Amino acid sequence: MPNILRKKELHKLLILKDKNLIKVVTGVRRAGKSTLFLQFQELLKKETPNVSLISINMDLPEFRFLAEQNWKEIYTYIKGLLKKDVMNYVFIDEIQNIPDFEKLLEGLFVTSNVDLYVTGSNAYLLSSELATLLTGRAFEINILPFSFSEYLEYTGKISNPDRAFSEYLRIGGFPESVGFIESGENYAYEYLRTVFQNIYENDIQKRHKIYYETTYNEVVNFLIDSVGSTISARNIAKTLTANGKKVDNKTVSKYIKTLVDSYLFYKVNRYDIKGKQHLATQDKYYLVDLGLRNALLGKELTADIGHLLENVIFLELRRRDYQIWVGKTDNLEVDFVVRDKNGYTQYIQVAYTVKERTTLERELAPFNKISDFNERLLITMDHETGSHDGVRQINAIDWLLSSK
Repeated sequence: MPNILRKKELHKLLILKDKNLIKVVTGVRRAGKSTLFLQFQELLKKETPNVSLISINMDLPEFRFLAEQNWKEIYTYIKGLLKKDVMNYVFIDEIQNIPDFEKLLEGLFVTSNVDLYVTGSNAYLLSSELATLLTGRAFEINILPFSFSEYLEYTGKISNPDRAFSEYLRIGGFPESVGFIESGENYAYEYLRTVFQNIYENDIQKRHKIYYETTYNEVVNFLIDSVGSTISARNIAKTLTANGKKVDNKTVSKYIKTLVDSYLFYKVNRYDIKGKQHLATQDKYYLVDLGLRNALLGKELTADIGHLLENVIFLELRRRDYQIWVGKTDNLEVDFVVRDKNGYTQYIQVAYTVKERTTLERELAPFNKISDFNERLLITMDHETGSHDGVRQINAIDWLLSSK
C-alpha cells in the first residue's frame, strides 16, 4: 500500500511553518497524526537537508522514560538537543501523556529558536485552562481518517468508485484498517475494536471515572446507532432506563462529553435559519469513522443508509473547513447549514435516493421555507443530476471527489 500524503494538512503546516504559533494537530487515535509529522519532516529535509529536527513520540517505547519525568526534566532534555543559531523544529506526539504538559509547551514556545509542533488525542489538550494559557499562541489542525478520495488513492480502486464507496462505508478510513481489506474485512473490524479499546483505556478511562462500563457501552452504541438523528441526553437516559439500564441524564451527558473529547464523535448544534440564532437543544452527533459502527455494532449496511451517507458528507465538510450547523426552518430540518472561510452560506440536504417523487418532495420541502438566496444543494447517490427550482442535485461520489 502507498504512503498517502495528507495534502490539505501538509499545506496548512507549510503555511504555518516558522510562524510564532504552536501547531496543535488533534484527532482520534490512529487517524494518522504521527504519519503527518513524518511526512512534514520529509518536506523540511528536502527544503533544508541539514535541518534540525527533534521528534519525540510519547507512545513509543524509546521515549517512555520521559513519561516518568516531570515537565522540567523533559524541558531540560529537549533544550539539550537544540542547535544554536538555527531554527529547531520540535515535534512532540501525544503530549497529553506528559504531566503539566502546558508548562512544557509554554517554556518551549518562548525559546527563540524553536518552532513547535504537537499532537494530542484528547480535547483536554485544548481545554479551558490550556486554552487560556495559549490564547493567540496556538493553531489547531484537526485530522480525520482517510477521506473517500484518499481511500481510492490508497487502495487503487478507482475503476469502480461505486463499489469502492460501498466498501468505504463498511470499512471506513482508518489507514491501518484499510490495509487489512485484502486479508478480509473481519481483520479490519478486529483491528477497529482494538482501536476503540485503546481510546477507551487511554483517553477516557484514565481521565474520567466510569463506574458502569456496560452502561457506558450502551451510550456508545446508542450514539453510533443514532448518527444523523437529533438526540438529547435526557432521551438517551429515558430509553436506556426503559430497557433495564438505569442511568440519569447527567451521567449520559458526562459520557457523551468524554466521547466528543476523545474525537470519537463530533457534535453539531442546531441553527434557526429564520430567527438567525443558535438553538441549545436536540443536537446531532456524527461518528469519526463508519468502520467503527460496523466493528462495534455489526449492523447491515442497508440499515439507516441515508444517515450513513449523511455522516460521510459531514466528515467531508469538516475536512473542507466549513462551519457546520443543523438547520431548522419552522418545523422542518435542513441537514446542514454551512459557511466557508469567506463567509458564504450554503444549505445542504442529503438523501440516499430521491427517485420516488414523494421522497424528492420531502427533501426539497425545507428549502422552500428559506427566504434568502444562498445556494441550495441536494446530495444523493442517484446518478441523475440537475436542478429543482434552484436546488442543485449532485451525485455524492462526484461531490466527494470534487476539489471544493
